[in-house]
Amino acid sequence: MSRISVRGFAVASATAVTTVGAVVGVASGSTQPSNGDSLEATAADATLLADIPMGQQAQVQVSSLTEQADAQAAAADASAKKTAEEAARISAAKTAKEKKAAADEEAEKAEEERADAEARANRDSVRDASSFSAKASYTVAEVQAMARQMVPADQFQCFSNIVNHESTWNYRAQNPSSGAYGLVQALPGSKMSSAGADWQTNPATQIKWGLNYMDSRYGSPCGAWSFWQANHWY
Repeated sequence: MSRISVRGFAVASATAVTTVGAVVGVASGSTQPSNGDSLEATAADATLLADIPMGQQAQVQVSSLTEQADAQAAAADASAKKTAEEAARISAAKTAKEKKAAADEEAEKAEEERADAEARANRDSVRDASSFSAKASYTVAEVQAMARQMVPADQFQCFSNIVNHESTWNYRAQNPSSGAYGLVQALPGSKMSSAGADWQTNPATQIKWGLNYMDSRYGSPCGAWSFWQANHWY
């Protein structure tokens, strides 16, 4: 049976090179170590390498290359796994972000639909000026009650703020300087005839005209109130 050096193919090759160098040194007259045992051991290692058949030398080389390939494959697998995990994390974060955005959009849409429904309900619940019976006179409480039934609930406070500043809810109030008249101080007061011929005596007619005016010019009583706050007129 052939002998294989216990230090392997690489060590045996190095030993062989060392041995050749030693022989060359002797031939050229170079000084050699006085220890004869070292030279004999090196020569023995070279003899062992020479004893390994060529087929087995190839097997040693293949084994080394296989180990290197295995190590590289393991490193590639670890890198691929890390890359896949990072990609999965990014994908999960993106999915979560998209779900949150969709949920926020749905919530916003639901809120808009609720607000629209409430606004429609407010509009449907208001009464027209013609639905009130005419009277010879009205108290402030009665005029305010009319306004509550004619103005959408979400706009009433803004409407009330304007009327309170303009006429303190006196439907017969008249500005002696400008001639502005009524709850909303229309200028001139005769403008309110478009809402009814009884504009001078019927607060419901004045409320109807004032509400239409605020809606057409400012979008709503609250829009008119915002302008009033900035300018003290509307």
